[in-house]
Amino acid sequence: MGTGAATCKSAKCTDIDTNYIFQPIAVESLGPINTSGHDFLSKLGCKLSTQSGDDRDHAAFCFSDSVLIQHFNAILLHDTFVKEEEE
Repeated sequence: MGTGAATCKSAKCTDIDTNYIFQPIAVESLGPINTSGHDFLSKLGCKLSTQSGDDRDHAAFCFSDSVLIQHFNAILLHDTFVKEEEE
């Protein structure tokens, strides 16, 4: 569940000031998100809904993450095509 990538991210950020909390979020392209990242994003979405007073904000927040991942994957796929040189 993305725990390997999350562990690597945590190892890279061990020297972050103790005034901050580092939350690694690792999302696999066609798979799950790491457990602690999922919990963090769920709590953040709930807080957004509470602050705005609109229960739909939590779903919209989760949907926007999904759209961003799909958009990034589309860019990566597009960049794998080789353009033919015009003569």
